[in-house]
Amino acid sequence: MGQGLSAKKCDLKIIMNNNNHHTEEISTERLIVRRGQPFVITVNFSSPVHNYLKQLKRIFLSVQTGPQRSKADGTQVKFPISSLGDQKQWSARLEEQDPYFWTISVNTPANASIGQYDLFLHASKACRLLGKFILLFNPWCRDDEVFLPNEAQRQEYILNQDGVIYSGTENEILAQPWDFRQFDVGIVDICFKLLDIGERYQRDQDHTQRKNPIYICRTVAAMMNCNLARILSESGTRECYDGTPPSKWLGSNAILQQWAALQCRPVRYGQCWVFAAVMCSVLRCLGIPTRVVTGFTWAHNTNSNPNVNEYYEEDGTLLTPDKSARVWTFHVWNECWMARTDLLPEYSGWQALDATCQKKSKGPSFCGPAPVQAIKEGDVEVDYDVCYFFAAMNAKCKVWIHMADDIFKPASICTKYMGNNISTKSVGSERCEDITHNYKYPEGSLQEKKVLDKVYRKTQTLQAISSRRDITSIPTTLEEKVNLFIDLQSKSSLILGQDIPLSIEVFNYSDREKATDLVLGVQSLHYNGVPIMQLWKEKLNFIIKSNEVRTLQVFVPYSQYGKELGKNRLLRLTATLRDEDSYIYFAQEEMSICDPPLTIEFPDNVLLYQPATVKISLLNPLAEPLEKCVIVVGGQGLIYRQRKYRLGTVQPKSTQDLNISFTPTESGPRRLTAHLTCLQIQNLKSYKTINVAAA
Repeated sequence: MGQGLSAKKCDLKIIMNNNNHHTEEISTERLIVRRGQPFVITVNFSSPVHNYLKQLKRIFLSVQTGPQRSKADGTQVKFPISSLGDQKQWSARLEEQDPYFWTISVNTPANASIGQYDLFLHASKACRLLGKFILLFNPWCRDDEVFLPNEAQRQEYILNQDGVIYSGTENEILAQPWDFRQFDVGIVDICFKLLDIGERYQRDQDHTQRKNPIYICRTVAAMMNCNLARILSESGTRECYDGTPPSKWLGSNAILQQWAALQCRPVRYGQCWVFAAVMCSVLRCLGIPTRVVTGFTWAHNTNSNPNVNEYYEEDGTLLTPDKSARVWTFHVWNECWMARTDLLPEYSGWQALDATCQKKSKGPSFCGPAPVQAIKEGDVEVDYDVCYFFAAMNAKCKVWIHMADDIFKPASICTKYMGNNISTKSVGSERCEDITHNYKYPEGSLQEKKVLDKVYRKTQTLQAISSRRDITSIPTTLEEKVNLFIDLQSKSSLILGQDIPLSIEVFNYSDREKATDLVLGVQSLHYNGVPIMQLWKEKLNFIIKSNEVRTLQVFVPYSQYGKELGKNRLLRLTATLRDEDSYIYFAQEEMSICDPPLTIEFPDNVLLYQPATVKISLLNPLAEPLEKCVIVVGGQGLIYRQRKYRLGTVQPKSTQDLNISFTPTESGPRRLTAHLTCLQIQNLKSYKTINVAAA
C-alpha cells in the first residue's frame, strides 16, 4: 500500500450490516446489503497512520461486478474516501479514525446493478481486496425503483417465507400452504446462477441491465418454464411417473436445490402455481416485492383475443377440438411492485407477471410485467403484454353443442364472465384477500362498459396500423331474448365421500307449452379446462307449460364419481336442455371435492425452548379404510427438518390422532405444515400458525 500505509485486515461488520439491511436471515457469514443504503467497514492498518487528512487524498475504494468489468459501463467504479460522501452515487465517508484503524461508510447508488461485488482499497499504485459483498434491490430506499412505502407490506412481500396459494373454484376457494424459503442456505447463489443462465440463453451479457427490475422480472419469468434452459418442465395433464407431480411440492427450496444439483437441467414437474410460487421466492430473495395471485375462470391461450369457445356433446361432455385456447378453472401468476420509469407515472405499482407459457403472436411466451392499472383501464397498447392479461380476464365465452349431423350449434347460456374472485394472501395474516377490483370494474357497470368500448376503438386503430396486437372486438350488446331458461345449482364444495345434490330449475317464458329433453352430466376436469372423463349422466323428458317453473332435484352418488376425480378434484356439472323447436339451452357449474379434515391443534401457550406437544387428527369420511397413511410434518423454528410418521390404516368413519413432541427454537409466528398421503388420497395438506412467545 502506499509508503507508510499497509492494510492488515478488514472487518466487514457482517452481523451489523446484514441486520441493518434486512438480510440477516440470508446469511450471518457473508455481507449482503441493499442498494441505496450505506454499509460500514473497518480497515485495520499494520502500522500507525499519521496525518490522515493527507492520506485521504491518496486512498480510494473501488468495486467491480460481472464477468466483463468496465469503467465505461459502470461495472467497475473507483471513488475517493472523503469526510462527506455522496448518497446518490458510489462514495465512501470516513466515520471514525485512529492511527491503527479507519471506520468507513460505503454508499451504493439506488440504481446500481444487483449482483456479487469485489471491494478493493487503493493506495498509490497498490491495490488490496478488502472483501466481497452481494448487492440486492432495496424496497426500504425511496430512490430505488422497487421502493414500497408500507412497512407491513415490506414484511409480507419481501421477508415473509410462509405463503398460501389459492385454487379450487370461484365459489369455493381452497388454500394450500407453500414454503417460499427465499432466505434458505444457498438460495441467493442459485438466484444469481439463474440470472447468469438466463442471460446466456438470451445472449445478453450486459450486467448493467441488472439495475432494472423490469429486466430481472422478465429474465426470471423466462427461466421458470419458457426457455429451453428452464427451471421446471410443465407436466400438462399426463402422469408424472418420471418426476414429482406438481401437487406434491411443498415449497420452493427443494425445486431450486434440485435444479442446481441437476447442473441446471429442468426439474420435473410444475404447473402454473408452482411456477408462480418459485418465481415469488426468487424475486423476493433478490429484493423485489412479490406476491402470488390466483384468478378463477381464466381464458388461457387466447392470443389476446377476448372471445373463447367451449364445445360440448349433447350429453354435456366437454370436447377439446382446440388444444390451446380454453377456459381454466383457475390460474396462478405473480404481481411485482415497482416504479415503471419507462411508462407514465400512473402505471407504477403492482405489475402482473405470468411465467406460464402461452400462445402469443410475437415475443416470448411468458407475459409481463404488465401494469395492473393498465389492465383495469383497458390500455392494451401498454408494455408488457397488457393485451393478453386483459383478454384472459374479460373474454366472453360462447358454448357450442355438437349435433348428430356433425354440426356445432350455439347454445343459449347466461354470460360466463372471466377473471373472477382474483385472490391473494392478506398482509400479516393468512386470510384470503379479494383484489378483483384492482383488475376490473364491477361486471355490468358503466365503468366496465366504457373500458370495453375503449378497447374496441383502440383495437380498430391498432389493427389498422400494426400487426403487434391481435385483439378482436369485444361484444357489449345484450344477449338475444330466449324463451326458455335453465338454472343449475349445487353446493360449491363437498367433502370426499359425499353424494352430489343437484337442483335444476327450468323457466318457460313463452306463451305456449314446450316439450323438452334434458340431459344432466358430471365429468371430472383438470384445472386447465381439459376434461378427464364423463362420470355420470341422466336423461329426463317433460312438458313445461307457459310461464311455468319446473324444479328438479337429483343426487349423484359418490360411487359414481369418486374413482376418477383427477388430481385437482374438480367436477363440471352440466345441464343441456333441448326444446321441440331444436333450440338448445345450457347451464354449468364447477365444484371442488375437498379432502377430509386434517386438523392441527397446538396448546394455548407455546414458549421458546420449552417442550410442547401438537395433535394432528385425520378424519376418514369414507365407507372404506384409508390404507398406508403417511404424514410428513415440517415447520421452521418448530421442528428440525421434516419428520415422517406412518399411521397405517384409518378405519371408515373414524378419526385417528397423532401426537408430536417438539421444542421451538425461534420465537414469533411459526407455521407447522402436515402433508398426508395414502392409497386413497394423495397430497392432503394442512397448516396452522402459532405464536411462539419468548421464554
